[in-house]
Amino acid sequence: MRLLIDACVLYPTVPREILFGLAAQGRAELFWSPRILEEWRRAVLRNAPDDGDLVAAEIAVARARFPGAEVAPDSDVEADLRLPDANDAHVLAAALAAGADSVVTFNLKDFPGRVLARHGVMVRHPDALLLEAFHTAPDLIRAVTGPILAPLLAQGGTDARRLLKRARLPRLGKALSA
Repeated sequence: MRLLIDACVLYPTVPREILFGLAAQGRAELFWSPRILEEWRRAVLRNAPDDGDLVAAEIAVARARFPGAEVAPDSDVEADLRLPDANDAHVLAAALAAGADSVVTFNLKDFPGRVLARHGVMVRHPDALLLEAFHTAPDLIRAVTGPILAPLLAQGGTDARRLLKRARLPRLGKALSA
């Protein structure tokens, strides 16, 4: 799977780290553009203005961990793309530059399947993608999610299913809890 990861999936942490875990296990190739990383940074700073150093470090780690992930979209291609939100054309252009088969985003409405299909790209919700991965390789998904969820669960007050639901991965949470 060659996956272009939208900024809304890079932030928050849980979906990003699960996808990073899949990529580290060789189950996916991840891609993003510099603009997507900048959107991630700005989203963090909107919610936590004091976390500039933290997000800069997280972005540096992502770049170092996946050195081939960053792609530069073709500006001419981007200019020709038509999506409901013109600001998202760079995401599809980055997917095309990466040769990605899917754009992974929580914002499905911003990436109509029929538009992406014309370019040979699918749009995938992280929950659906990760649920499919769970059904294909449940032990792998458990091995990837365990270390990500353990410190969050140690803080108390919730269980894995609720934590994944809050991370907008409810079907994965249900599958892991079954």
